Amino acid sequence: MKNLPIKKLLAATILTPALVLANPGIAAAPDFPTPAPVAYLTDLSTGAVLFSKDADRRMPPASMAKMMTVYVVFDMLKKGELKLNQTFPVRPETWQRWHGPAAGSTMFLSTGENVSVENLLKGIVTLSGNDACVVIAEGISGTEAAFTDRMNEAAKRLGLSNSHFGTSNGWPDNGVTYVTARDLAKLAAATIQDHPTLYKKFYSLPNFTWGKTLGAGADITQANRDPLLGRVAGADGLKTGHTDEAGYGFTGSAIQNGRRLVMVMAGLTSSNQRIEESVRFMDWGFRAWQAKPIVKKGKKVETADVQLGDAATVGLVAPTDLAITLPSGASPELQARVVYDGPIKAPIKAGQHIADLVVTSPGLPSQSVPLVAENDVQEAGFFGRAWAGLMGLFGG
Repeated sequence: MKNLPIKKLLAATILTPALVLANPGIAAAPDFPTPAPVAYLTDLSTGAVLFSKDADRRMPPASMAKMMTVYVVFDMLKKGELKLNQTFPVRPETWQRWHGPAAGSTMFLSTGENVSVENLLKGIVTLSGNDACVVIAEGISGTEAAFTDRMNEAAKRLGLSNSHFGTSNGWPDNGVTYVTARDLAKLAAATIQDHPTLYKKFYSLPNFTWGKTLGAGADITQANRDPLLGRVAGADGLKTGHTDEAGYGFTGSAIQNGRRLVMVMAGLTSSNQRIEESVRFMDWGFRAWQAKPIVKKGKKVETADVQLGDAATVGLVAPTDLAITLPSGASPELQARVVYDGPIKAPIKAGQHIADLVVTSPGLPSQSVPLVAENDVQEAGFFGRAWAGLMGLFGG
């Protein structure tokens, strides 16, 4: 039986002096009073959770579930399994179910028309079209139910451990579909980080025109419901949601001065309250917290042990300028340690993420930033592996 790798903790002594700031002390995380029953805010740049209120409560996502539909489609586009100019038909049965006031938000699709994946994505993200979600789900998987299998597979892969999807559009389904604020933030982060080009293309359109009015046949233009767009600098996504059961919710993101924040709010009582609280929450995240640089790009922080490689160790370096998030004006003493599962098995590629720098301070949640391999480490040759095996037998 093979021994499982042990988690190895190394004191990052090379960093500790640089991380002790002037006037060290204990920093308390600032509070954010809000009427929202559920609220969560994280800084993707550092991994810091800036605010959490009932973030693990299971709740209906309403249209925020559409973020997972979009993520699945983005993934398929990235893998070449779909093309933006590929078209899907609007089945009469689908149109019948998803048109009219009782069907909620709509793209105003017409029965029998063929619509491109690109336009369906715009209808989902910008217009929150319930009809667009079902058309793309049926076009990809044959049935909406089969498509939700893809959604749940993606949720599992992304570590959304407290979420399940029973529909492609978040329509109420007696509790089959549920999420948490923490999981929605993870989904938003995955969308932004895994598909940056598609995210930029689709998630910040101010409006979209599709469909014709009855009678006059005029074009129908609908505005994006994102409450941050045009109100918070750097806002560029993501998705609102509303049903009677869920109330008014929003998962949003903005970037300012290199800091990318993701917020989730749910259970608000009106569209106006959602706008006010979302803007206030995001503004607070940027004002009440600051980035503190800790390691310059390319700086070697530590070394990690290597198993069965042509070198016994590999350097751990910062892939970019690394920073952590602190309350504005605070100068607490910080402690850092390097964490990795080791020894790390060769081969290793330069730039490969193989460790994390975990920074802690009294009164604040821990933050984790990535470290990467300084150079390639190839697998050891036959004699190197034989020697390593011999040393293992004798405890060497």
